[in-house]
Amino acid sequence: MQEKGSISIHTENIFPIIKKFLYSDHEIFLREIVSNAVDATQKLKQLASMGEFKGELGDVRVKVSFDKDAKTITISDAGIGMTGDEVKKYINQIAFSGATDFVEKYKDVTDKEQIIGMFGLGFYSAFMVAKEVEIVTKSHQEGSEAVRWVCDGSTSYSIEKSDKEGRGTDVILHIAEDSEEFLEEHRISQILTKYCKFLPIEIVFGTKEETVKGEDDKEEKVVKDNVINNPTPIWAKSPSDLKDEDYLAFYRELYPMTMDEPLFWIHLNVDYPFNLTGILYFPKVKDQLDLQRNNISLYSRQVFITGEVKDIVPEFLQLLHGVIDSPDIPLNVSRSYLQSDANVKKINNYISKKVSEKLQGIFKNDRPSFEEKWESIGLFVKYGMVADEKFYDRAQKYALLKNVDGKCSTIEEYKAQAEVNQKDKDGNLVVLYANDPALQDGFIQAAKARSYDVVVMDGVLDNHFINTLEQKLEKVQFKRVDAETADKLIDKDEKLESVLSEDDTTKAKEIFEKAIGDSAYAVSVDPLATDDLPLSITRPEFMRRMRDMQRQGGGGPMAFMGSMPEQFTATVNANHPLVTKLVKAENEDEAVALAKQAFNIGLLSQNMLSGADLTDFIKRSVELASK
Repeated sequence: MQEKGSISIHTENIFPIIKKFLYSDHEIFLREIVSNAVDATQKLKQLASMGEFKGELGDVRVKVSFDKDAKTITISDAGIGMTGDEVKKYINQIAFSGATDFVEKYKDVTDKEQIIGMFGLGFYSAFMVAKEVEIVTKSHQEGSEAVRWVCDGSTSYSIEKSDKEGRGTDVILHIAEDSEEFLEEHRISQILTKYCKFLPIEIVFGTKEETVKGEDDKEEKVVKDNVINNPTPIWAKSPSDLKDEDYLAFYRELYPMTMDEPLFWIHLNVDYPFNLTGILYFPKVKDQLDLQRNNISLYSRQVFITGEVKDIVPEFLQLLHGVIDSPDIPLNVSRSYLQSDANVKKINNYISKKVSEKLQGIFKNDRPSFEEKWESIGLFVKYGMVADEKFYDRAQKYALLKNVDGKCSTIEEYKAQAEVNQKDKDGNLVVLYANDPALQDGFIQAAKARSYDVVVMDGVLDNHFINTLEQKLEKVQFKRVDAETADKLIDKDEKLESVLSEDDTTKAKEIFEKAIGDSAYAVSVDPLATDDLPLSITRPEFMRRMRDMQRQGGGGPMAFMGSMPEQFTATVNANHPLVTKLVKAENEDEAVALAKQAFNIGLLSQNMLSGADLTDFIKRSVELASK
């Protein structure tokens, strides 16, 4: 018996579009065909569990093989198979999904979500790489005859009887010349590992040699089928059935080249109002500038979809690692990427909420551990507080400020302790911070001498985080510890008396302006504490912050302000003995030399002295020490 006919083509499923343009990446063909085989196997297991299939299941693994000489790739399953009529219905009528039919028939079955279901459009992805496709199949139904279907990629096909004995389906792809890269073992293995690593039915590809202990504990080598997937990933299991070592082992499975263990993880497991499972890991942060996105993989019923999760995962959490699996995420017809809808937004919000709850739980139950990990955790928390209003509201309860001595405080705790001594004349709480504690140590020590506390803000996001806190917190200002001299950092309207007369003050200003010789430095002579430097270099907080943000890629006004010429204030300490000495000096050159030395000390304290100026400073220091 042989029958010939034409595949039904409708305006909504034009065959050339499916064949040429539906899939952006040709390698997806293997994912689709293997997924169909898994689908057919799942259906058979479902029928067996319901008592509608009474035969022996036997070996239900899906097998992938290739023949380089014959230029074929074969995907075989022992699933439900198809009758001749079913082949005509599900294969010839494009976009008529067998899974849709099956789900409708068994819509009351509780685990129907395990059915992958895309037999129809997915099958035709084979023609992106194959010049001809064969289907040899036999239904599980008793008394069924096997059939062989052949199509060369046109709308013509042939179907005839086959001598296949066992149930199931073999899909044989005759690879086209321009796609022979897919006949290489490593290429097939790479695709299977990428897309099918966690499919729920074992996938066999080739064999592997293992060393086992035989009789008398002697080691011997045996050849076994090479199963390329883990059909029961932990995200599909109940959290109550898992231990810490299970999560750590799975992390190593996902990222075999990563040496560090994650800080902690969140197991997502919800079935209403949408179905979502997954594991999100918080990685240990070594270098904030070297964090990579795209470490979260999106799956749909254990089929890999994409590594791009920008819509479903909040932006600030895309630096996490892990897996998300949901059948409720709307995918484009080729299952290559997700499409936005209300469910995507709900899932996005849910993930943000679950992460916040996890962090809140750790903070509440084990604050010492939370503080210990804050260097890594803080990056995600700060990013979230800057990017997401709802997350800010949740996270402000456990976000920490860490001072230069390593003490951690929540925002409210810090406000309570700092307002005792760090309020200015207008009632503003001034939070002093250092972005480079080692470099700014002199300024930190001067602040500490006045009983001020200094927090560390040295992360890549801290400029944005500071701006967010200033906008959210009432009457709170942040000021970098080297933005002013110590007595001016917090303006309490308290002024020291100057030991210089008005004429001496004017003379000192003139001497320093001559010594500096640079209009970028505005010279100011002010009475400061005698233990302050003779001259301090500061940059206005606003201009400095704009320049820092511009360097990090800020646009608009930030870019404009950041590109303006540098402006500094050179504050001369009127009460320092050195200043008194140079004002009283009879030799003007000697006075200018002392002023130059004081200016260089100010530059050195800000790490702004280098090159020839640094060399000259060292020479002058040696000469002065020798006198």
